[in-house]
Amino acid sequence: MHTIEPFVAWQHLYDATADRLSPFYGRKYQDSRCIHTIYNYYIHPQWDEFGSSTLYLKILYTDYLCQYSIIELLGEWNDTLYNDIMFLKRDVADLLIEQGIRKFILIGENVLNFHASENDYYQEWADDVEDGWIAILNLRKHVIDEFRQIYVDRYVSMGNMLNLMAWRPMEPSQLLDAVEHLITKKLDSKNFLPQ
Repeated sequence: MHTIEPFVAWQHLYDATADRLSPFYGRKYQDSRCIHTIYNYYIHPQWDEFGSSTLYLKILYTDYLCQYSIIELLGEWNDTLYNDIMFLKRDVADLLIEQGIRKFILIGENVLNFHASENDYYQEWADDVEDGWIAILNLRKHVIDEFRQIYVDRYVSMGNMLNLMAWRPMEPSQLLDAVEHLITKKLDSKNFLPQ
């Protein structure tokens, strides 16, 4: 686990520790010493702790003018035991929403498992972004299945083409456009009524 680093190619564009509006403003990191663990496995020191003992994140990019944030996740998303969605919503998403963020892109390829509880916080998050959206990219199939069992996909876009997103070669604005295109296409197809 300690070899999985957060994506760094956009660091010249955005650094959450230098962003006064970020929940992680001013945070300092150990350069070479791993201090956080997920089930006794050390993780890379650049991941941010936000209240969960099994799920960590890194805000890769935030654009307040265009109202979106891209967040990479690592670990086990465990709502059953640790209520991870509450910490993610209260300690990260709510602070970004207060600053005008309405579109959230979560990178989920390093989310190893999901343990479901209630979907209330997901509904609240979706309601709070009003005309925005929440999308999770590249989740593992069993993780998507768990999310769908409690109908999180009513509030968060996931799966299908969002699970095939080759996002690393893109610039943040290109990723936003690609995700927005897929979400708009999905919404248009749901609203299509034959005449």
